[in-house]
Order: sequence, then C-alpha cells, then structure tokens
Amino acid sequence: MTRLPRLSGQRIVKLSEKQDSKLSGLRSHHFLRHPDGRSTVVPVQRGETLGPGITAQILKDCEITTDDLIMLL
Repeated sequence: MTRLPRLSGQRIVKLSEKQDSKLSGLRSHHFLRHPDGRSTVVPVQRGETLGPGITAQILKDCEITTDDLIMLL
C-alpha cells in the first residue's frame, strides 16, 4: 500500500476539479460536488496540511484511488 502524500486542502480541491468536481460552496470548508452525485467537504485553512485520515476519507468520497492521486500530482 502506498503512503498518501501530505496535501493542503486547497491542493485537494484543485485535484478534485481535474476529476470534474465542481465547487458548490465555500466558507472555511469547500463543498465539492461531482456531476454523478458524489460530494465531499474539504477543510481549507491557509498553510495547513491535512492529515492522512481526512485525506483518505476525501479520496474515498470522491472515488479517487491513491494511484490516481499520484498520477494527478
């Protein structure tokens, strides 16, 4: 199993948009919605990286595998 890279919330939002997710709302958390109905919430705080647990949950919600994430980077 490959280790998840440490990413900021902003970087995850940009990578999700490459997978056709649209930003549907933002505050301190960004709400992403995919055209097929999948959705997730990404916490975005300036200068903070997300932990591996929240990153894994966001990837699961977006149906992005770790290998796909590494290819997107």
